Amino acid sequence: MKNINLLAGLLLFSTLIGCVPLIHPPGEKVTQARLNEKVYITEDGVFLPVKHWLPKTDPDAIVVALHGFNDYSEFFQAAGQYLSERGIACFAYDQRGFGASTHWGLWAGSTTYSTDLITFVNLLKHRYPNHPIYLLGESMGGAVILNTLNQLNSSFVTGTILVAPAVWARSTMPWYQTSLLWALAHSFPSMTLTGRGLKIMASDNIDMLRALGKDPKVIKATRVEAIYGLSDLMDKAFNSAEHQHGNTLLLYGEKDEIIPKKATYTFLQKLLANETSDSSQNTVAFYHKGYHMLLRDKQAPTVWQDIATWISKKPNQLPSGADKRAQEILTKLTLDPSDALD
Repeated sequence: MKNINLLAGLLLFSTLIGCVPLIHPPGEKVTQARLNEKVYITEDGVFLPVKHWLPKTDPDAIVVALHGFNDYSEFFQAAGQYLSERGIACFAYDQRGFGASTHWGLWAGSTTYSTDLITFVNLLKHRYPNHPIYLLGESMGGAVILNTLNQLNSSFVTGTILVAPAVWARSTMPWYQTSLLWALAHSFPSMTLTGRGLKIMASDNIDMLRALGKDPKVIKATRVEAIYGLSDLMDKAFNSAEHQHGNTLLLYGEKDEIIPKKATYTFLQKLLANETSDSSQNTVAFYHKGYHMLLRDKQAPTVWQDIATWISKKPNQLPSGADKRAQEILTKLTLDPSDALD
């Protein structure tokens, strides 16, 4: 009862003071977008740091990797190195508001993140006109990709790799959570939250988590309006399932404590149902010991190998067998939803 009274008070207070969560969009176009060795310059003149991992010879494929919320391009360091050694060129950039980009900690809006991705892909396609391009997104990065795919030239993208995509839509959240977020975003939008005390385990790679905790480019205290903006993006990503087309590899850790099973499984049911009505080819992989940060977990090399194999050969089965496990779980979900979500 005390929590409900607090929520009611916040809702009333937010109505009285009239604050709104802000989006910090791009400025006017002042230059031609271009991609240099270490920076991606957008049309409004913003410098977004770029990292790349290139094979020693002409690449067989190109991967564009988008990081998750509060993270930055460094997330792909180990995976990018692994893929480059197998003939796959990898590029990752700091999205606006993250890493070493401008307006650190501020939310640029779903449309802006999509526009930046489209422009970046176009620049790479110009550089590699005859190479297949794959989009890889971790968490929020996956949501950005899902929200962007239908706006991209379909001939530019050969496949999509979604690593624990952020599809935790409001429709899958409890009412008190969405109400509290709305109240905070409309009363204290600039207030920051740290997540301390939630006891959420993002990975079993403790050394990596400690390094992130010491990394000044990783955001530790998040503005409420940025969380609200992320929720808007996740809503759009979740609702995009029925409209996705093309080749998709979706990877999910069964120990993921960030993106709940309910949201992920519901999204997958919609995505896979769409497969029967078009030429889409979807591969889903569940990792029994995997957490949210699949690309940096202790078993990350297993995930990297699956990605490399899927890109190079598109086999009937991934080397790890994680796709077979996903098939079994999704079949179980269809037969007994409550049991499969345990």
